Amino acid sequence: MAGPTAITGRDGEYPPLTGLNLVLLTIAVSISSFMEILDMTIVNVSVPSISGSLGVSPAEGTWAISSYMLAAAVVQPLAGWIGRRFGEVRSFVASLLLFVAFSALCGLATSMPMLVAFRIMQGFVSGPLMAVAQALLLRNYPPQKRGMAMGLWAMVVIFAPICGPILGGTITDNLSWPWLFYINVPTGLIAAATTWMLLRKRESKTVKVPIDIVGLILLVVGVGSLQFMLDNGNEKDWFSSPEILTAAVIAVVALSFLIPWELTDPHPMVDLRLFKGRNFLVGTLAVAVAFFAFSGVNVIYPLWLQTTLNYTSTWAGYAVAPVGVLALFIAPVLGRNIHRVNMRLVPTIAFLVFASSLYWVSTLNETATFGQLSLPRLFQGIGVSLFFLPLNQIIFSGVAPNELANAAGLSNFIRTMSGSISTAVCVWLWNTRSIYHHAVLTESVNARAPGSIHYLGVLSSKGIPDVAARGYVDHVITGQASTMGANDVFLLLAVLFLVAIPVVWFARPPFGTGGMKGGH
Repeated sequence: MAGPTAITGRDGEYPPLTGLNLVLLTIAVSISSFMEILDMTIVNVSVPSISGSLGVSPAEGTWAISSYMLAAAVVQPLAGWIGRRFGEVRSFVASLLLFVAFSALCGLATSMPMLVAFRIMQGFVSGPLMAVAQALLLRNYPPQKRGMAMGLWAMVVIFAPICGPILGGTITDNLSWPWLFYINVPTGLIAAATTWMLLRKRESKTVKVPIDIVGLILLVVGVGSLQFMLDNGNEKDWFSSPEILTAAVIAVVALSFLIPWELTDPHPMVDLRLFKGRNFLVGTLAVAVAFFAFSGVNVIYPLWLQTTLNYTSTWAGYAVAPVGVLALFIAPVLGRNIHRVNMRLVPTIAFLVFASSLYWVSTLNETATFGQLSLPRLFQGIGVSLFFLPLNQIIFSGVAPNELANAAGLSNFIRTMSGSISTAVCVWLWNTRSIYHHAVLTESVNARAPGSIHYLGVLSSKGIPDVAARGYVDHVITGQASTMGANDVFLLLAVLFLVAIPVVWFARPPFGTGGMKGGH
């Protein structure tokens, strides 16, 4: 509870912060959100280095991404309950401190199972960060400035994916991959100390509600089984493996029982009744589809650059980072004018930008220059800045102030689950399509094919032995097949963005909550 000097209004809410205190709170909350999102993207360009260091394949290396995202997803819908039970300020600070501790342990991992275990714990404790961060900003900003607060927060969300690849590549190439996690320690401690100093006497009202044990067990078992299936599916050939099939059945059964249980429980762990709100349902669905596609390209693109085009982690980071450059300039302008824009038209434009940029990427091959590879990502940044903030406005429209943490937690859960599923599905699709293209291309390389005869003759004239020449030809075919497989994935993700467009138009104005008003 708040200290004796705290002053609350009739509804138990505190008056907004002003001046330097508001600035410091914004910085502290932004740092925490920055770290949480950064840890979803900073590992992307470092997967080959991590997997090589720990003696696993790059596909297994992606467990370091998906395990964190799914573990965070388990806890995100519980953010509202955690905030109500223990207080939003205490929950936020405790989550930050535990995040710092498990970040340090991730850096100390000496095997992939150990790293995945610590990433799972890091994800668990980071679950409430995003949702409670949004709730703290909205509670402590003046109502007329809450749109600007969300704009500033959106800038952080946009800026983190820029820094993730660059920091990840630079740290991996110049230090070592454990430092990807060690950098969280000082920043997390500063954010926790600042938040506690400012808000320790402004704690939210706590309510001792019963613990939904059945809902919690169903959620952990269902999502845990889903996580195992996604993490191991590529290596075990998916449903041809009894283990993967068993995990899939357990996940389906547990999550199927979870839905009716949570809808009928008087104190649900996950408040699925929020989906009765049309705009919450539409906005969350649109974010899920868009984030699936966005996460897919963010994982496949740097992997393709490093495994097929032989980019270093640093240069792969530089190539993918421009996605946020334009967004840094557009997001604050959009935040200040959020009440003037059409909340359905703006994300529609964003999805068209995403679709066209991904189609552009799908036309590139292994001969593309750095500029040709990074320019589509720069263009994609327009879409990043235009879809996140308006869809957040749609999601929160009509949500009561005391349900903000619940709504943020549930929407973040869907978003994170979508991203985690995307990681496994897109890696599987890329591998599958690469194998298909390799088989098709290999059919053209035989003793009677004129092109094959000519190419092998050129290699022979350069003094390359026949066995080495054929090995080189297979290497070329493998690279081209990998590129064609990646292009297929990029084209599919472009289609998904087009699919998300009609979903947005099912939302109904007015959009805005708690003093944030958005246009039709």
